Amino acid sequence: MRSTVKQYRFRAVLAAAALGLAALTGCSASDSGTTADGLTKIKLQLQWFKQGQFAGYLAAVDQGFYKEQGLDVEILDGGTDIVPQTVLAQGQADYAIAWVPKALASREAGAGITDVAQIFQRSGTKQVSFKSANINGAADLRGKKVGNWGYGNEFELFAGMTKAGLNPSTDVKLVQQQFDMNAFLARDIDAAQAMSYNEYAQLLETKNPATGKLYTAADFTALDWNDQGVAMLQDAIWANTEKLQDKDYADRTVKFIAASLKGWAFCRDNVEKCRDITVAAGSTLGASHQQWQITEVNKLIWPSPNGIGMIDKAAWDRTVSIAKTARNQEGATVLTKDPDAAAYSTEYVTKALDLLKTQGVDVNGASYAPQPVTLAEGGK
Repeated sequence: MRSTVKQYRFRAVLAAAALGLAALTGCSASDSGTTADGLTKIKLQLQWFKQGQFAGYLAAVDQGFYKEQGLDVEILDGGTDIVPQTVLAQGQADYAIAWVPKALASREAGAGITDVAQIFQRSGTKQVSFKSANINGAADLRGKKVGNWGYGNEFELFAGMTKAGLNPSTDVKLVQQQFDMNAFLARDIDAAQAMSYNEYAQLLETKNPATGKLYTAADFTALDWNDQGVAMLQDAIWANTEKLQDKDYADRTVKFIAASLKGWAFCRDNVEKCRDITVAAGSTLGASHQQWQITEVNKLIWPSPNGIGMIDKAAWDRTVSIAKTARNQEGATVLTKDPDAAAYSTEYVTKALDLLKTQGVDVNGASYAPQPVTLAEGGK
């Protein structure tokens, strides 16, 4: 995600989420009924605006996969002032896409939400520097100007520095980073946060003033938190915990997950088609940027040895451990205690995978191999 407006600090977001929960009412988005042709209306809340990060859901609408399951799905844009898990907990959406640590923080604050399908199996967060800075590991951040977004996105960085023996409060100069790469390109930041599927591509879509040509990967060093052992789980499908006790909602959850996973399998095998679907959905980012984004997101999903959407307990436990122990520059952790057992469930995704297997859908992608993407200036 990125933004050019003033950021909200992580704890402020949690406070807003908690206040929002106080306003819960008995109404629900799923009470909106059915369409004229008998489809059940469903609202899905994204955590950012429509882009390749969410291509699988857009494809599931476009290709009729939700309709096959008897669902009419409306996809709601996110934004800087929208906390998707709170929208879900307040009953304004039926499902939401959110990063695991931030959603668990909202759950700790009172949001009744459950991770029912873990779409991203790997983290997409990097810490990028110019190669000339000689930052080849987290320990090399010592004495550097290190950018972080805050907003709950920074804890892998802080965990990585701590693991490398650095005190994030004293051994680096922390810089508040906007959700773009402008300060980094201006050399105001030595190492900047970037998502592999978004901000990193923005660098490669920019002309190097020294050469007049686009920057290449050879111009940069990117620390991958997966390689550093401090990666946290990101995009997941969250459902309403209490409503999962209702059989109809539970059945719809299985159908919604199945159609969504089918959408992601489609985007694995049809990147260019999903690029076009995403652009047509109204994204302001260009076609080459969207193709890059979908390709990089596919790398975070595939292969999925246990089936797309299945929650890996080791990755979950690592995420929780980091969320409880890594402290940001304000001394805050994401979580203060272990989440309860209802924080995630494999019941619904298991049923969804079984359903897809009967349809002959490849839910593992064992042979997945990403195709190279040529970025155009500005991502056009």
